[in-house]
Amino acid sequence: MTTVIVIVVVLVVLAIAVAAYLMSKRRNEQRRHRADQLRTKAAAQGGAVDASRQEAAAAEARAEVARAEAERAEQQAAEARQGMHMDEARREDSLRSADAVDPDVDHRTDGYRPGAAGSRDT
Repeated sequence: MTTVIVIVVVLVVLAIAVAAYLMSKRRNEQRRHRADQLRTKAAAQGGAVDASRQEAAAAEARAEVARAEAERAEQQAAEARQGMHMDEARREDSLRSADAVDPDVDHRTDGYRPGAAGSRDT
């Protein structure tokens, strides 16, 4: 009777081992299938990635053009400011010259401002 029990136990253990092996094999097949599905989905998204990449490159190009235009506009503004300062300086020089000649203007005082005397109607 002990031999029968040993044989039954060995058969049960073998059956469990075979069942575990078959379940593992089936699970691996299911995982392979799922991995294939995911890869197929990723490959389908490749077109969207390419389109996004092209859109990003176009946006970068537009941004570079905008930066160049902004830089050019800033340069023009700086040149205009410089011209304005030069015109203001010329005007102030003319006013100082006029005030230096005008006997009614004391251009040596601390509170002196060029042209502050104004024009006279006489």
